[in-house]
Amino acid sequence: MNSLLDKEIAEKRERLAEGVDKLSELTERIGNAELHRTARDLKDQIFEPFLFVIVGEVKAGKSSFINALLGTGEEVAKVAPQPMTDTIQQILYGPAKQEIIVNEHYKKIELPVDILQEVSIVDTPGTNTIVAHHQEITERFVPASDLIVFVFEAKNPYRQSAWEFFDYIHADWRKKVIFVLQQKDLMDANDLLVNVRGVRDHAISKGVTEPKVFAVSAKQEIAGKAESGFDDLDGYIKAEITGGQAPMLKLGNSVETARNINQRIGTGLDLRRKQWVADRAFREEISEGLNLQEAQSKRQVDLLVENILLTYDRITRAKQRELRSGLSTFGLLRRSLASTFGSTPKAKVWLQNLADELDTELKQELKNRLNEGVVDLAEAIQQMAKIIDLKLRASPTILREDNELFSQIASRRETVLRELMDQFQRFVQRNENFARAELFDGREDLTPNLAAGSGMAALGVILFAFGSLPVFDITGGVLTAIGVIFAGFGTRGKRRKIVKDFELEIEDGRNKLGQELDEKLKSYITELRAGIEGNFDTFDQLLEREDIQIKELEELHDDVNKILNSVV
Repeated sequence: MNSLLDKEIAEKRERLAEGVDKLSELTERIGNAELHRTARDLKDQIFEPFLFVIVGEVKAGKSSFINALLGTGEEVAKVAPQPMTDTIQQILYGPAKQEIIVNEHYKKIELPVDILQEVSIVDTPGTNTIVAHHQEITERFVPASDLIVFVFEAKNPYRQSAWEFFDYIHADWRKKVIFVLQQKDLMDANDLLVNVRGVRDHAISKGVTEPKVFAVSAKQEIAGKAESGFDDLDGYIKAEITGGQAPMLKLGNSVETARNINQRIGTGLDLRRKQWVADRAFREEISEGLNLQEAQSKRQVDLLVENILLTYDRITRAKQRELRSGLSTFGLLRRSLASTFGSTPKAKVWLQNLADELDTELKQELKNRLNEGVVDLAEAIQQMAKIIDLKLRASPTILREDNELFSQIASRRETVLRELMDQFQRFVQRNENFARAELFDGREDLTPNLAAGSGMAALGVILFAFGSLPVFDITGGVLTAIGVIFAGFGTRGKRRKIVKDFELEIEDGRNKLGQELDEKLKSYITELRAGIEGNFDTFDQLLEREDIQIKELEELHDDVNKILNSVV
């Protein structure tokens, strides 16, 4: 390899290492320990030789195959009648032969063999025995491998565990694979050809494009026999890998592995973003629905207050006419003569009766109008709760709890929604969420009624209670004014003042009645809506955190993509 190419590869390796560093950070931040370990191992492999991973069933002849491939004349991989490889062995170049025990399941063997300067070999346990180690094989070596060599027993290359393991790694990593039928010396040539074709067809059916299948005999190769089949395999390795191409191939493989990881994260992030968008839209629908119901309820308050004031006007105008007529010169004279000779009350008593009648009629009529109007108002407010319940049940779920990368996020969201539904149901059932003590000063008699039902039932009790609130004392001011000037009311000017004061008190009472009913009812509606919204505080916090986290992860994901794209 020339120095310019060496420099180019070195620079690309450095950029790749930078990208894998960011990828490692990304996998750590999403909380996926398996991908985080894979990204770390991938970085360690960037500067290592081309990596062969040898897999296959027990007694398929993997150890003999490795010994023949190395061509040292030594039994590097132990061969015996019983299964020998119960650990993962990585065979790599070293100036002297030595064995390094990494842990109980993994050891390194260093050998001064030329081919190991360009490739390293990982010998794995049988796919049909050490099942517990499969995860370690996958996590530690398959993602970082440059070539997977599937070794089958030539007599029976269709064993289930080997092909299940192929499916397992091929679906996730799409690594370059070759298939080796070992121990061909034990088979008839025609039968061997059938099995070679069978493996090729089976691999094609599983999505492998132009599968490479080699029939070899490690025994014949070690014995130096030309018909071992290793010439074809060696030719493939030299042409495709060791003939000066290994560094660039490895670089490309590492980039593809990093892209694979980043794409899987990107797919998960897309689902998280779609779920967030759906949840945000769902939350906005809730608020918009509450806005509409609040506005509708307040319009009903306007109609209710308007009807009450029309009733107020009808009653007070009739009394105004009666007062003017009774205080006219003719009216007073007639009343004075009648009281002398009959049962008609004198003016002072008449005025007191007029005020009492006004008070009685207003209380009764306004109570009736209130009781009629609050039925519709109560239904409108209850509609707020119905909207929430329906929308909660229809909330779309895109990111699911079985998601490969973000199952914890999906589970947390599901928990928050479930708690929100439960919390809202409790909110609806609790009377105190619908009672506003400041609206009903002095109304202790409400307590037994409120205790009799749920919150929504209490809503009706509370609103109907408006009908029994004391009417504003509009007569008190009138009577006070009359009492002060009564002694001399006989002049026309005094009589005019009594009428004017009465009219002013009526107008003032009208304004107070309308204003206080409007303020209290609308304030109640606004506070109740705020109470309903308060149930969503935890959900809103979840959305806020999700938005920040997704943006940060998306930025890191994009950075990794840019770096990887710059490498190749």
